[in-house]
Amino acid sequence: MSPVTPDIAVPDAQRRSRGRPRKTADERDDGNRRQAVLHAAARLFRQQGFAATSTRDIAAAAGMRSGSPFYHFENKAALLGAVMQEGMRSALQRQANAVGVAVESGEADARPLSARACLRVLVRSHLEVLLGPDSDFIPVMLYEWRSLTEVQRTEVNRLKANYEAAWVPVLQALHTSGELQGDPGLARLMIFGALNWSVQWYDAARKATLDDLTETVLQLFLKEPT
Repeated sequence: MSPVTPDIAVPDAQRRSRGRPRKTADERDDGNRRQAVLHAAARLFRQQGFAATSTRDIAAAAGMRSGSPFYHFENKAALLGAVMQEGMRSALQRQANAVGVAVESGEADARPLSARACLRVLVRSHLEVLLGPDSDFIPVMLYEWRSLTEVQRTEVNRLKANYEAAWVPVLQALHTSGELQGDPGLARLMIFGALNWSVQWYDAARKATLDDLTETVLQLFLKEPT
């Protein structure tokens, strides 16, 4: 089978970063404070829900004065949209990095990356996004989608479409080889549904690792190649 390397677009911000002047210490600190607000908000939105979380709660969790979040975000609704966008951008970057590492490893070993191997990488990366360290952002998107404005939904959907686009050629290749018997489009929706629901029940204390979950997903959705 020919190598399968999904076309994952490099975020615009990453392409524009070259040649930028270095930030001053104040600018870097300002960026750190904004990230602190985002991380605190993501954690609280996930734990307490958007409606039950106040900006005062977020400021306290970020170690700031109660009005400080408004320096970075117009209101709590704007902060919710920023949390979801940050989560999707981070997921895109993690996915691109994971596929890139796998492809480089395959080339070093003089073995092409099969569609099955590529799906394994994509599933494992998505589970890391959902369940690994710093994993509050995407669950917030799953829980609080209805709280977004129409404009915010449009932007998050754009990022989500870019993220899922990497899966399309992989699933199509698996369908062509006979390893995926269902319709690739429906299979993609079913796989994401199953993976995303894991945030409701996964408990690391049960001793199941993310690698264990990954192999189970492949066993459920794919048949062994002939």
